[in-house]
Amino acid sequence: MPKKLVVVESKLTEKFVIESDIRGHKVVIDQPANAAGTDTGPTPLELMFATLAGCIGTLGRIVAMQRRIELRGMDIKVEGELDVNGLLGKPVEGRIGFEGITITVNVDADMSDEEKEAFIHEVDGRCPVSENLLNATPVRVKLA
Repeated sequence: MPKKLVVVESKLTEKFVIESDIRGHKVVIDQPANAAGTDTGPTPLELMFATLAGCIGTLGRIVAMQRRIELRGMDIKVEGELDVNGLLGKPVEGRIGFEGITITVNVDADMSDEEKEAFIHEVDGRCPVSENLLNATPVRVKLA
């Protein structure tokens, strides 16, 4: 089975600015000005949601191509709430992360609602980002 190694190298610079070079693409992560950032990019959590939406959209296109569905487009909204006390080092009753994430998708294709529902569930079932969020993926942080 073919494997793909994904590597992203990032650097924390001034304040909360984190610059990543991804295959020659520059991505900047930051915090809003009201959170002591410079607001030069999305937050890590916003970028995580954009990544999830990007995966759903990409897999939507792949599934549509494989099934010969004329997919004109998809509108994808990702949302969730978390208790910010945890990331600030304060006690929380629940998780530090999101209690749940909701993805709302509007599929622009000539399909019935039932077909769209089945399509979206297939897309989500094949999305590696969604799968990594649904299942415990071991994460190891180590000193260089």
